[in-house]
Amino acid sequence: MTARRKLIRRTALAATAGVAALVLAACGGDSDSGGHDMGSMASDSSPSASASASAKAGGHGDADVDFATEMIQHHRQAVDMADLAADRASSQEVKALATKIKGAQDPEIKTMSGWLTSWGEEVPADMSGMKGHDMSSGMPGMMSNEDMDKLEKASGAEFDKLFLEMMVEHHEGAIEMAETEKADGEYGPATKLADDVITAQTAEIEQMNKMLGKS
Repeated sequence: MTARRKLIRRTALAATAGVAALVLAACGGDSDSGGHDMGSMASDSSPSASASASAKAGGHGDADVDFATEMIQHHRQAVDMADLAADRASSQEVKALATKIKGAQDPEIKTMSGWLTSWGEEVPADMSGMKGHDMSSGMPGMMSNEDMDKLEKASGAEFDKLFLEMMVEHHEGAIEMAETEKADGEYGPATKLADDVITAQTAEIEQMNKMLGKS
């Protein structure tokens, strides 16, 4: 666990302990409590009970933070690849697929960025278009700078083939990341998004392999 996350958790634990101490003090000072325990005090109408239930429902862990942080960067590269298709692809089918990919992944980037902000985590800087910054390490399916340069310089049928081959690999990496989130994640919306990524990108892989004549 990073030092930042440890600090956040220590702060949260300290705040929780403080709230618990105040509640216990209030219980001790109420002579008419009739021996009610903490469980009976936490009724559905209690603000503290509602807050606790809400926190539990929206709880997240390290796996969720890692998934959002890495998938944002992964999606950004897919969007960059899709943008290249507009004036380089010769196939209308490739262009349509690129538009579909961008249309799906742009909103997901915004959603995951919102999660990170709400969790007090940093949204990764957009380094996808910066020369000299290789994003391929550490995330499955990511293209290297050399790969992206090759795709950027291609056009016509050559671009179509490269785009499809690279995007299949890219999608396979995204599915691997999504499967990890489904196995280890705690935040419901994140595991749901992971499931959506697996469903959508598996279908697109099948489509792209057909376009490549592989199935």
